[in-house]
Amino acid sequence: MLIALLQMFLLIACGNAWQRMAPDHLSPTGHRRALTDLVFYLLLPAMVLDVIWRAPLNLSSLYISFLAACGVGSGLFIIGLCLKRLNCLSRQKGALLLAAAFPNATYLGLPVLDQVIGPATRSTVLQYDLFACTPILLSFGMLIANHFGDNKAELRPIRSLSKVAPLWAVAIGVLLNVSGLRQPDFLHGVLATLAGGVVPLMLIVLGMSIRWQSLHWRFAPLLLPVVVTSLVLVPIVVLSLSHLIGLSIELIEQVVIVAAMPTMVFGIVISERYQLDTELYAAAVATTTLFSLLTLPVWFYYLSS
Repeated sequence: MLIALLQMFLLIACGNAWQRMAPDHLSPTGHRRALTDLVFYLLLPAMVLDVIWRAPLNLSSLYISFLAACGVGSGLFIIGLCLKRLNCLSRQKGALLLAAAFPNATYLGLPVLDQVIGPATRSTVLQYDLFACTPILLSFGMLIANHFGDNKAELRPIRSLSKVAPLWAVAIGVLLNVSGLRQPDFLHGVLATLAGGVVPLMLIVLGMSIRWQSLHWRFAPLLLPVVVTSLVLVPIVVLSLSHLIGLSIELIEQVVIVAAMPTMVFGIVISERYQLDTELYAAAVATTTLFSLLTLPVWFYYLSS
């Protein structure tokens, strides 16, 4: 696990280096946006469609979605209790709530589980994120951001969800799956080829997105509860509920590791839109990502034992 994580972080470092040394015909933001759009609107939907179409959709899918929702809910509840004791601004509270509740399931969880356990985990990760985490983020998460942020923008959760290309791929994949229509080998080859670029490009984009310069000691008292909540307490909740509902050992390992992922990078976009403390949120992403180098191997070896 540690070796795999180091390989992942090497690709993240490549992304960070590319952001600094890329040709100047585009701005660093332009380079990142181009790669992000390629992954988000083409490669990832291809993977989602390929995986969901062929995945066994059964009671386990409902369990995975339930556990993901419980993970998000427990993160919000725990950090909400902590915020009662922390002296911070409203826009900081909103940033901390999002940072503690929503894991970087797809952009880091997918590559890590794919490398450590195998491609069979893609279905679990995508269901965990796209069946629960992303819809909750773009609905209830936006309500939180709107409440605590300085910019009281008009809320359009349905419109926001309709713009998420992977969710359309999920809907199409589920329809094709339940219809019993067999996926043609030729189409599978095309989708699998496109999906092959998802993992490395996701990690490179992640490296380009993390704002390491946002790390400041003044954020330490605010970030400590986020680190403990997202990397330790939320996985414990998901693990306990997984045993309670009788999930298989293989799925328990997968969902707990996804729940133990660091803070979702996409939340930076929401923080900027609603004028939360974006620098604090970016610091949470960087801090939890660094600490996950320690916590993820511990979780993996504990679960595999």
